[in-house]
Amino acid sequence: MRSGKSVGRIVGVLLLLHLAAGLTVPFILLHPLVTPPGFLASAAGVPNQVRAAVILLFVGSAITIGIASAACSVFRQYGSAMALWLLALAVAGFSLQAVDNAHILSMLSVSQEYAKAGVGKAELFEALAVVVGAARKWSHYTALLVAVSWIFLLYSLLYRSRLVPRALAAFGLVGSMLQITGVTLRALLGYPPEMRLAMPLAPAYVALAVWLLVRGFDERHRPLPAEADGVGASN
Repeated sequence: MRSGKSVGRIVGVLLLLHLAAGLTVPFILLHPLVTPPGFLASAAGVPNQVRAAVILLFVGSAITIGIASAACSVFRQYGSAMALWLLALAVAGFSLQAVDNAHILSMLSVSQEYAKAGVGKAELFEALAVVVGAARKWSHYTALLVAVSWIFLLYSLLYRSRLVPRALAAFGLVGSMLQITGVTLRALLGYPPEMRLAMPLAPAYVALAVWLLVRGFDERHRPLPAEADGVGASN
């Protein structure tokens, strides 16, 4: 069995990969689709860029399953229910991201057909774009809600177990809650997202990943077997 330090370092590497493949690079690649003149006119011009973003989103969401699986042996010592919920949310996030990816590819297909049809059928494709764009918007925010909820649960588990300094875990809890309330929930409730509230989550994520790469998990506060059973039962 791997030590807590080595497992923590593996998780640190995976967190950095998740930040890049699941939370940063794909949205940079998809930027032309969400800025004027919009995906209908833009997506057909960057098809490989869109497909690359979709592949990265698949990889990024799969990495969360890897993180939950890799750390499960450590996390279960502090609360088996929370460890299982972390894995369950990762699987749910991957499934919802697959739905979101299908909508992204649908946007690309509509844009390509629009480019072939020319101006004669512009009104038809513009109406279709409204439907396809709305479907992708709501699938995206639904997937994002689950993804950031997974991050919030991860930091909650780390805070409770003291596997990392509590100040570091608290920073992540605040950052993820700001993102959920300021961006995702606002969008789902019909209000414009406040993107500035999402900004603290990125440095919190990087700080956690770097700490784990250097120090791994701190298991000095590991509960005794009887105490661990009690924690799992209470959850």
